[in-house]
Amino acid sequence: MCRNGEGFVKMENVKVPDTSSIKLENNLSLEACEEECLKNCSCLAYASANVRNGGTGCMTWYRDLVDTKQFTEGRQDLYIRVDAVVLAQYKNKSGGGYFSGRRRLAIILVVSISVPSLLILAVLCWFGKRSRKGRGGEPRFLNDPAASGVRSYEDLPIKNEVDEHRGDTDLPFFDLTTVVAATENFSSANKLGHGGFGTVYKGCLADGQDIAVKRLSRNSGQGVDEFKNEVMLIAKLQHRNLVRLLGWCIHKEERMLIYEYMPNRSLDLCIFDKNRKSLLDWRKRFQIIIGIARGVLYLHQDSRLKIIHRDLKASNVLLDGSMNPKISDFGMARMFGDDQIEANTNRIVGTYGYMSSEYAMDGLYSTKSDVFSFGVLALEIISGRKNSFQFENTSLNLVGLIWDLWTEGKVLDIVGSSLNQSYSTHEVMRCIQIGLLCVQENATDRPTMLDVVFMLGNKTNLPHPKKAAFSFKTSGLDSSTSRGASSVNDITVTVIEAH
Repeated sequence: MCRNGEGFVKMENVKVPDTSSIKLENNLSLEACEEECLKNCSCLAYASANVRNGGTGCMTWYRDLVDTKQFTEGRQDLYIRVDAVVLAQYKNKSGGGYFSGRRRLAIILVVSISVPSLLILAVLCWFGKRSRKGRGGEPRFLNDPAASGVRSYEDLPIKNEVDEHRGDTDLPFFDLTTVVAATENFSSANKLGHGGFGTVYKGCLADGQDIAVKRLSRNSGQGVDEFKNEVMLIAKLQHRNLVRLLGWCIHKEERMLIYEYMPNRSLDLCIFDKNRKSLLDWRKRFQIIIGIARGVLYLHQDSRLKIIHRDLKASNVLLDGSMNPKISDFGMARMFGDDQIEANTNRIVGTYGYMSSEYAMDGLYSTKSDVFSFGVLALEIISGRKNSFQFENTSLNLVGLIWDLWTEGKVLDIVGSSLNQSYSTHEVMRCIQIGLLCVQENATDRPTMLDVVFMLGNKTNLPHPKKAAFSFKTSGLDSSTSRGASSVNDITVTVIEAH
């Protein structure tokens, strides 16, 4: 029961206690935070969750206040619950003497923690050590006062910033111990692949649910921005052709995203691997092309947010157990306003070979940038060949090669040998034509994704494509010139490892 006369003592320039058992309310003011803590007799202390702009949000503690330090300057205020006697002594002697500085903090903390609570803490620690030896329990969520996965105050700024932009999205926050147990301590045997921003591991939760954990590289200077971007954007998106983000985890330098697990891995592993490309017949490839188109259309038009993906490629399309495609990796995605047509950036990011000419050369990106990437991807799915710069004595890349074959009336020569003639010639020709329409050099000539989905699903007359971007001959270019043309800053490369 609460005791009469209880109140709070303000400690200045404090590193707040261990935050693994806090309750976090982003919408409460500091005054409301005090009222909430005072009403709950188990609440031992409170503080602002975000010290910027005068302090916002509310953190409250319900367990022992451990790992607390007082500094000369540069930290924040912590309000600690004390009984009437200590509160009166504090008010009488707050200017100095016995209750000043570090000694005052120590006295208050000792008074606020009883012997029974220390005994309970010891028991909980013993059980905690035993539980870590197993596979771990259910995911522990941010709004659970028993756990949050954050082990120090330094973890909170990025978590608070992500929370502020998530709105009312109920996206689970996974405890680090849960993720470690699920991935068997990030075992190399569970490694699915790695890319520019980190490594992906397969995991299994205690309830048997398979997950994919994207562990961002600590050495990536871009990782923090991409992490926040993905949590803020993909959490608000729901579509059958977009990968589902199950939750996220922050612990000190560790930042992880937890996705639904896709048993057939990424599309590039299926269409470019000579041993696996035969798994996809033409009917399945056609359905994958349609599924990707519908996913991009949702991003551009049908979702609550207008999203430009900016890194649509084969390794960022995952396949579920039925080979249905799901677009993933929204770290470089950008949100557009309803009336916004294009934007400009000084930092070109993405994967060369999937970039539109106006983006690669001038930094201009729009929905037509994603249309271009989709066109490249569709042509790769049809041909089973990557849009690289390795074609000798012919066009510079796959897009250029297909454009040349199209103008010569020999475009079916590019169809992948893995299809073994088991395809509809008319359907393949139509898809190649749609792909070439998407990769036209001039962005205004390219169709919208709504047009693309309509053309894929209906047998209507198609316009004749104009010249494809980057479709020039290698003759007259020496090897050094070719290599220079393919150099772009901040490109990302994803490597999939088979196990």
